[in-house]
Amino acid sequence: MSEMQMRVSDEDRERTAQQLQQAFTEGRLTHPELEERLENALKAKTYGDLLGLISDLPAEQAPATEVVELASKSGGVKRTGDWAVPRRLRCSSKYGSVELDLSKAVVPHSVVDIELDLTYGSAKIILPEGGAVNVDAFNSDWGHISTSDVPNRQRPGALYVVITGRSKYGALSVRYPRRRWFTH
Repeated sequence: MSEMQMRVSDEDRERTAQQLQQAFTEGRLTHPELEERLENALKAKTYGDLLGLISDLPAEQAPATEVVELASKSGGVKRTGDWAVPRRLRCSSKYGSVELDLSKAVVPHSVVDIELDLTYGSAKIILPEGGAVNVDAFNSDWGHISTSDVPNRQRPGALYVVITGRSKYGALSVRYPRRRWFTH
């Protein structure tokens, strides 16, 4: 079975609907087009169905040349909570670690490129539920790369993070937020 024939979840349908609403807000779709595509998104059964609804829309809203740089020589780089994630992010740290929590961040792009340049530190990237990651172009000389249960294939309407760069002695960990179980 091809990926396009795989069945979608309610969350996949909702992400696609959000992307369609954003396209309407930007003036890329008329109101009748939005209504028709939203109806079809809610009835979609496969990834192919959803991709057909957004394939003529841009995947990114910011120029690919815009790069935000976060750097530290002896401390760490950390972004958590409600922060704006740029389309391209370059993080470097010689002795510290990098922690980027995207789970509660504002991410207006469907694809985010993160370049890591670490010498002695490690990196932890936390994705929102449903997000996917590609770490094929990240190299760790003496550390390990862990993506836990995070898929590496891009999915319609979901955040897709591409991580490149290197770490000489540190590790890279990509995961979803930890679930908290409360007992009453």
